[in-house]
Order: sequence, then C-alpha cells, then structure tokens
Amino acid sequence: MAVDEAGGTRTEGAVHPVDEVLRPGRLLAGGLQHVAASYAGVVAPPLVLGAYLGLPPARTTFLVGAALFTAGIATLLQTIGFWKVGARMPFVNGVSFAGVAPMIAVADAQADKSDALPVVFGAVMVAGALGFVLAPWFCKLVRFFPPLVSGTVITLIGLTLLPVAFGWIQGGGDPGRPATATGLGLAAATLVIVLVLRRVLRGFLRQIAILLGLAAGTLIAVPVGAVDFAPAAHARLVGFPTPFHFGAPQFTLPAIVSMCVLMLVCMTESTADMLALGQVVGRPADERTIARGLRADTLGTAVSPVFNGFANSAFAQNIGLVAITRVRSRFVVAACGAMFVLLGLSPAFASLIAVVPRPVLGGAGIVLFGTVAASGIQVLLGAGLDKGDNLLVAAASLGIGTIPVVSRTFYDGAGVPETLRTLLDSGVSAGCLTAVVLNLAFNHLGKRRRDEASPGLSPGLSPGPSPQPSPSPVRGD
Repeated sequence: MAVDEAGGTRTEGAVHPVDEVLRPGRLLAGGLQHVAASYAGVVAPPLVLGAYLGLPPARTTFLVGAALFTAGIATLLQTIGFWKVGARMPFVNGVSFAGVAPMIAVADAQADKSDALPVVFGAVMVAGALGFVLAPWFCKLVRFFPPLVSGTVITLIGLTLLPVAFGWIQGGGDPGRPATATGLGLAAATLVIVLVLRRVLRGFLRQIAILLGLAAGTLIAVPVGAVDFAPAAHARLVGFPTPFHFGAPQFTLPAIVSMCVLMLVCMTESTADMLALGQVVGRPADERTIARGLRADTLGTAVSPVFNGFANSAFAQNIGLVAITRVRSRFVVAACGAMFVLLGLSPAFASLIAVVPRPVLGGAGIVLFGTVAASGIQVLLGAGLDKGDNLLVAAASLGIGTIPVVSRTFYDGAGVPETLRTLLDSGVSAGCLTAVVLNLAFNHLGKRRRDEASPGLSPGLSPGPSPQPSPSPVRGD
C-alpha cells in the first residue's frame, strides 16, 4: 500500500488516481474547494432570470436553492453514476449560463413574464429527454477531436472563462463598468496569496491553496466593508425545493425547439470539457466515457425542472482547479455534489458561501481559468502545428471562437437568427465547430498526402495506424 500526496491509499498500479478514495477530512476540504470555485456559476443564471421575470426576493432565493440542489444531483450522477450514466470523472455539473438567453426569449414570448417558468421547465424536460436519447450517437463525434481540435477547444475554454474572472473583479455587474480600487486590490491580494501558498506550502495544504486564498481574501475584505452579510442574516435554516413549485410544466413548440438547440450546444461543450479533463487527469475520454457523461448531463437536465431547476452541463472552471491541485479523485467532486444538495436544502448555509466577495473570486479565477488555457496550449504544441495547414486551422478557430469573448454584441446588427445566435454566442461551440470543419477540409478531404494528413486526424479518420493518445498536459503527483 502507498499513501500519495492527496492522502489516498492504494496498491501500486492497482487504482487510477481518478478512482482513489481520499481520507474523509481531505475529501471534504477538496469538495469545499470545488464548491467555492463553482458556486457563483451555479447561482448566477437563476439570479439573472429571477430579476428579469420580476420575481420577489423570496421566490428568487427559492430558484437559487433549487439550482444548487439540482446541480448536486447532476454532479453525483456524473461522478458516481449508475448503469451507463455518468463519466465517472471529477466533473462538476451545474446550471448552464448559455440557457439564460433562450429562457429570456421564451419569457418575452409570454403575455405575462411571471407565467414563463412552467413553459421553460416543460421545454427543458423535453430537451433533456431528447439529449439522453441522442447521447449514444452524439458521443461518436469524439473521432473528430484529434489533438489539433481538442487543443484548440481546451484553449478556447480557458479564454472564454477568463472574462468571467474579470467580471467578478468588476463586481459582477455591467461588463463595461470599470473595476474599483477596492476590487482591484482584493483581486490582486487574493491572486498573490494563492501564488505564494502554492509556492511555499507542501502536501495537502498546497492542494487547497485556492480555498485558503479565498478565505484569506474574504478576511481582508471585511475591514474595508466589501463583505455583505445580509443574505446570511435573513436566510432560512431549512428549505426544500418543492416539486413543480411554480406550477405544472407546459409544453409549447417554439420553447421546446429553442431549448433543444440549447441542449445540442451544451452537449458539444460537455464533450469538449470531457476531452479536456481526460487530458488533465491522464485518462483520455473515449466514446464510451463521453456517452456516459452526456447521459448524466441530459438526465440531470430532464429531472431538474421537477425540482424547479434548469438545463445542466459540465463546469469548465473546475477543470482548472483539478489541474492546479492535481487532486484527480472523482470522489472529491462527488463530495462537492453532496454539499450542493445540502446547500440547496439549507439556504442559511448556502448564503455563507455567497459572502465571498466577487473580486476575491476573480483573483483566484485568473489562476484557475488561465491554467485551462495553458493546458490547451500544451496540447496544441504536440499537435504538429508545423505540419501542413494545422497552424492555419488553429488560428482561424481561435479567432472565431474569441469573437463573443471580445464582444458580446458582435452579431447584434447582422440579423442572425436567434437559434444560430445560441451557437455563435458560445465561443467554445463556435470555435469547436470551426476547428472540426477546417480539420476535415485541410487534413482529410484528399488535399494532403497520407503522411501529411495523419498528424491532424483522429484514430477514426486517419488512414494509417491509430496514434497513441497525446500525453496529459498536467500530471498528478
């Protein structure tokens, strides 16, 4: 038996680090760190939608609790799983922010916005069921994700997430609003603390440097008045998300079509995230893993509306946390899922996480999300950019994928249909589709000799022997 840095015990060569069960204390601390990294992403969509629908604070709070509860269920499905459901990887699943725009569009189509939620929930249930049925076929797209494509997509995931961290530093409000001196100071202090802790600490404490940095940043924020304790003061201790609290689901064709398009976008992003995480943890995601992961995503989505939740997808920000901490155990993320369920059942405890100031989250987010982008660059370096037109494929895909990152209003005046906007407004999906198409055009459709085409093709497309999976960009200890 051996004890690794993460605190797990295993027989040498018998258990992959993804399947290790860590000691209880380290399991809980690691899970809490994932909660801190993803909490803001889980609660943001219900907060935005609740405000747009004009819901009173109590009902918006209920939506937030439901989002946490259903995110926990979806995360447990993904990490623990059953039958052919769940990738069994350290994946956090939560409410997809890509669904906010389609849900607002559905609300705008109603005579009274306050009646929109049952229509949204009905459409989400149908979209989740459709995605579950399509998962065994959708997973076969993995053959179109050689290192050239997957490296581009992983880089885009990081680049797409970085503006989220910048928005947190600005206070989480209008992206055009400049950051305050207090916000910049808190973000800088948190970033420096995380870097110093990663440099000087060893063992378990080094692995929870992000969590320690968030705690330290919050303590620094208290004397400058940047911590709001009001949510914790008025939150109830116990609150269960009553099934169909906003009424029985309603099924209308326009809303269903809109949510089905969203589901396909979420499945594309989840596929890319699974490929990225597979590289990070040293267990490349194959078709079987992706099919299981997509079933967990879509089943969680189909069930969420029962408890007043929305469409779920994999959270890319947690990939950065896995890469930095090098704790690859899926049971750590399962502990995060269990905590989300408990937070959904106890608004008072959920509000304690909410007191962490957004600028503090932003300072840590720079490290988390930058690590994802750097991991993608590492994969691209091994993808043969010096061969054929691979550099051109990566360049064009990164350029198109960063359009919505740089300007959210880029397509506003072009008359682009709303369903297409759902795809184009997702930098990961737009860049992913571009990379797949260009890789096929330049490396597969008879425009290069076999020896030139092989570096840019996946095992399923290459005319020669199947290449070995690219090495993990970030290795565990």
